[in-house]
Amino acid sequence: MTRVLLVDDHPVVRTGLRMLLTTAGIEVVAEAANGQDAVRLAEECDVDVVLMDLQMGAGIDGVAATELVLAKPDAPRVLILTTYDTDQDILRAVEAGASGYLLKDAPPDDLVDAVHRAARGETVLAPVVADRLLARLRNPAPTLSARELEVLRQVAQGRSNREVAKTLFVSEATVKTHLVHVFEKLGADSRTGAVARARELGLLRD
Repeated sequence: MTRVLLVDDHPVVRTGLRMLLTTAGIEVVAEAANGQDAVRLAEECDVDVVLMDLQMGAGIDGVAATELVLAKPDAPRVLILTTYDTDQDILRAVEAGASGYLLKDAPPDDLVDAVHRAARGETVLAPVVADRLLARLRNPAPTLSARELEVLRQVAQGRSNREVAKTLFVSEATVKTHLVHVFEKLGADSRTGAVARARELGLLRD
């Protein structure tokens, strides 16, 4: 029998998932409402799969918890189950080593099947997630240098070129040069457009 640890900060969601999985013959060994408890229980309990939410309020998020869980010897598989489907969230979860990424609107049968497949060591991705990953592989996101990112972060905070120059101890001309490169890489024609595009790509966070 497949054994699962449920991780979600909403009690109602955990109750629904427990009923669904139990009815399908999957044993829910333990539940956690945050990332810290998820890491502890994954090590203490004998489980095959950790069904992990991404955002759980205060404390470490699902990606950080996934990394910590998988860093332990003989770690269980981690299957992300979330409402978030942004490129940034998906890539972070996959890079952390998650065996799968499903959305909470997935059909119940698909979720049950995904848990079993994850327990067998298979990779399980929701169709929309798989499409996004393929798109990113075909069209890799542009990368900015560390200095370009620093300049763009300052711009995102509403600072002028002069203010950015003072903050970073460089000349205004240097700031302008960095911004020209940023605009070219992001395909933007304005400061606001560059910031918006960088956030869309996950290069900047609010």
